[in-house]
Amino acid sequence: MAILLPVVLFLVLMAAISYFGYRRYARPGRVYEQLGGAATFTLPSVEHPDQAEPGLAVRVIEQMGEKVPIDPADASSLRRDLMAAGYRSDRALPIYLACRILAVVGLVILALVVRGYITSNPILLLVIPVGAGFLGFFAPSIWLDNMVSNRHERLRMALPDALDLMVVSVEAGLGLDQAIQYVAKELTTTHPEVSEEFQLVNLEIRAGKRRVEALRNLAERTGEPELRKLVAILIQTERFGTSIADSLRTHSDFMRVRRRQEAEERANKVGVKLVFPIFFLLLPSMLVVAAGPGLLQVFKYLFPLMRNSGLN
Repeated sequence: MAILLPVVLFLVLMAAISYFGYRRYARPGRVYEQLGGAATFTLPSVEHPDQAEPGLAVRVIEQMGEKVPIDPADASSLRRDLMAAGYRSDRALPIYLACRILAVVGLVILALVVRGYITSNPILLLVIPVGAGFLGFFAPSIWLDNMVSNRHERLRMALPDALDLMVVSVEAGLGLDQAIQYVAKELTTTHPEVSEEFQLVNLEIRAGKRRVEALRNLAERTGEPELRKLVAILIQTERFGTSIADSLRTHSDFMRVRRRQEAEERANKVGVKLVFPIFFLLLPSMLVVAAGPGLLQVFKYLFPLMRNSGLN
């Protein structure tokens, strides 16, 4: 039995690795060879193909979320936050609302089950389920805000590279639309968030929207301040007819200087932030190590001596 368990785990691991390798590498490579290699560049689809037909659980959760009453203004704000986090599907809002309801119900039921093992205080027996319900209601919002901030951080860190590549493309003779398309193609692996947003801008322009509207949609869709500044620069450059390459190069240099200043600011704050861990964690340990042997000697010799001298 001791040998059978490692063998079974090894076989399961090998099966998982083989399946992943076939789906990720072997099968796409075989299809690519059958198609005859590269022909012309086309933008990859922004939506994943497996999102077209959701499973039974997703459909049930979606239907549950559609029954949740919500104010139109709150729905618009939540949909904007979900788009900023990268969830642009029409099912995102109902699924989010259903997950919030399920989190509230699940945590309240869990609190009702375990509260008897935690305490016997009647006030706490009432407070624990209420607190669990509030936690289940606000936890999805906190998680969504965290997702939005993380995606904004990735977009902000990727923008200087995208701007440099766009400057090179514009100076090589490409128009702004072709430069955006080229940047979206080249940054697919290194910066997928920026690549995806530029893909959407290019798709909107190809669908017939004006470039100004597509750029404004980019700013509204992401909600990232640096992208808003970039969109404003591109719109003003197109309106006044100034050089796009010079404007992009200046903005890229500004973003790199600002990133360096932010890094220096964080480095200068490290000393202040380390005061509390040092005072509450390291200093007591150092005192125990440094003064511990001396205190033991004091307790061992001085206190008996004082006791004896007092008795005498």
